[in-house]
Amino acid sequence: MKELINIYCDESCHLLNDKESIMAFGAVYCPAAKKDEIFVRISEIKKKYNLVPKHKKDPKENRTFYEIKWNKVSKSQIAFYKEIIDFFFDDDDLSFRVLIVPNKPGLDYEAYGHTHDTFYYKMYFNMLKVILNPEYAHNIYIDIKDTKSREKVHKLEEVLRNDKYDFAKEIIKKVQQVRSHEVELIQLADLFTGAVSYINRGLTSSAAKTELVEYIKHRSRYSLVRSTLVKEKKFNIFIWQSSKYLKL
Repeated sequence: MKELINIYCDESCHLLNDKESIMAFGAVYCPAAKKDEIFVRISEIKKKYNLVPKHKKDPKENRTFYEIKWNKVSKSQIAFYKEIIDFFFDDDDLSFRVLIVPNKPGLDYEAYGHTHDTFYYKMYFNMLKVILNPEYAHNIYIDIKDTKSREKVHKLEEVLRNDKYDFAKEIIKKVQQVRSHEVELIQLADLFTGAVSYINRGLTSSAAKTELVEYIKHRSRYSLVRSTLVKEKKFNIFIWQSSKYLKL
């Protein structure tokens, strides 16, 4: 039986008319057998910083811990976020990959035979294809972000299976939408995708976010604005480019 890999995906600035300069797709992945251990460790770090759910009157009501999100980064929690980043880089079972599409407003989708939607799936596939390995089986989890999430999941699964000729579901076991506040590694994907997106948009408005970007640069030993080698396993970055339409 093939070893199972869990892939937790996030996307940023992906909407057609959001007025953002880039589009980003990221994923944190690990062996499925290590998932519970990793979730527990992240929860322990949250407890250490007292980022625990507030008491609710109904003990049966579902309660979740603080949700790690790039948009929530603040100076008061910088130590917490740095410890989460250290945990990722110190754990050999965790890896991250991100794909950045620069100059989104300048994209001529028709020139590539695409609409915005088909280009979206092409970029999502390009992000995932380096992670997918025919020697392993994979579960892919995608954060629910909008009303089109279910449609996106079905379409992405179709695109991936057709490319890999995986009609027996031996490589891609499932593509499933999940809620980020319930899944620790979706949150981690959000954090790193947001950080790489932030620096590639040339933003410096938040001192806390800028400090975390510098910390990730230090731990990864990468600038975050250039592609890494394809075989980089820990923190893999791909800046998509077209010599005809895009300039880095």
